[in-house]
Amino acid sequence: MKLEEDRLIEAYRRMSRIRQFEEVTKDLLLDGQLYGAFHTSAGQEASIVGSCLALEETDYMVGTHRSHGHPIGKGADIKGLMAELFGRVDGVNEGKGGSMHLSDFSVGSLGETSIVGSGLPVATGAGLGTKLQGKDQVTLCFFGDGASNEGAFHEALNIASIWDLPVVYVCENNGYGEFTSWGKVVASESIAARSVAYDMPGVVVDGQEFMAVYEAVKTAVDRARSGEGPSLVETRTYRFENHAIGLPVEEYRDDEEIDEWRENRDPLVLFRDKAEEFGLNIADLDSIDEAIIDEVNEAVECAKASPEPSADEAFTHLFTEPVEIRH
Repeated sequence: MKLEEDRLIEAYRRMSRIRQFEEVTKDLLLDGQLYGAFHTSAGQEASIVGSCLALEETDYMVGTHRSHGHPIGKGADIKGLMAELFGRVDGVNEGKGGSMHLSDFSVGSLGETSIVGSGLPVATGAGLGTKLQGKDQVTLCFFGDGASNEGAFHEALNIASIWDLPVVYVCENNGYGEFTSWGKVVASESIAARSVAYDMPGVVVDGQEFMAVYEAVKTAVDRARSGEGPSLVETRTYRFENHAIGLPVEEYRDDEEIDEWRENRDPLVLFRDKAEEFGLNIADLDSIDEAIIDEVNEAVECAKASPEPSADEAFTHLFTEPVEIRH
């Protein structure tokens, strides 16, 4: 497959945007300006963007609790995402979602939750809905290696196959389910091998190489859109940071392993290494990085300027009729 120059430029822009968004928000968190659990996806940018760019703008996407990268990969505006992390009214969920509960329906990002594996039935339901309505839409479902051991994984893939639903399941296998190596808790040689049980294609790809991910997911998306049913794609990737920022536990992996991935398997560096092959100019990629620095800084300032929700807002979007607060 060959991508046009503007699509390759957009791929790098979104990968760079994810990286810089998370580097800034990590610093804000550690500085006490943001609160809560932050599960970053630095290191997994090619897996995210390679998958999302295989979609059409009208297609749906369901993310995971490692959540900032997925809506950015689908094209969400980072001002709304940043405001959400600050808990402000201009956030994509009006300040009520926070880091692990981001959604942006304007770009087809149906959301994510902190419950591992919970996005699998949501994506399957979205696929069923579009099929019943006769719509030409595909749903992309991200989940991690740990989620592949949840009952929801098996139930979702089974019913999607039975009903030939237009869903592409992308397992981002970053090597660890929280603090446990995936090989210690998965009996099969790969997550993709489990596709056999559900009579759908399953493939393992290098999750650090944008084009490898794009080609595999695009094949699956085209198959789903043509009515041939779901597929399972496993991207072998890696998270550079701990399971969540600030956790004291790091003994489950050694520094040499982390350094090896950072120095030799960084998806942004690997993309830049192929710039000439892609027909791109390194100077243009540098300009993108510089522009995104300003973009992220502007998003932070806009978020800080946004007001906090009022106390009355605590009960909106929960009931058909908002509950009256008694003072």
